[in-house]
This record gives sequence, structure tokens and C-alpha cells, in this order.
Amino acid sequence: MKNALTLAALGLTLAIGAAQAAGNKQRALTTKCNKKAADMKGDERQAFIETCLNAKPPQQKKLAACNAEAKDKTGEARKKFMSECLKGVTRR
Repeated sequence: MKNALTLAALGLTLAIGAAQAAGNKQRALTTKCNKKAADMKGDERQAFIETCLNAKPPQQKKLAACNAEAKDKTGEARKKFMSECLKGVTRR
């Protein structure tokens, strides 16, 4: 019984830590976007902030593009292609 309570407490602690890390990341992104939009007002600022907060990081954009190119590949060929594509290796 004591072990179950200890495991439950540990799980809760890890979950809270993960939620705080996600919150900190979002807060940092919001701060960055607000600084970039410091000289904007009204609808322009609102549109910019929305776009900034929803922008995908470059790696996610690259992954999406590589996935689209690799849709007809399977197995080892796909794995090799994705690795080279994500590293930016040019294909002939």
C-alpha cells in the first residue's frame, strides 16, 4: 500500500513538472511575440500575435515537407530518405 501511494505521488509530481515546463515554454513564446509586436496596434497587432504564437518551428516545417515527399516510400528506403531529408542532404 505504501509503495502504491509513493508511486502515485511520484506520478503526480512528474505530471505537474511537465505541465509547468509546457507553461514556461508558452510564456517565453508569448513574451517573444509581444516584443516583436511592440510598435503595432489594433487588428495588425492581434493578427501578428496570433500568427507568431501559431507558427511552427523550422524543424516541424521541414519534417512536414519531408513526410510529404516520402509518402510513397516504405521500410528502410523511407527511413534513409527521411534521415537524409531532415539533415538537408541533397538528392540526385
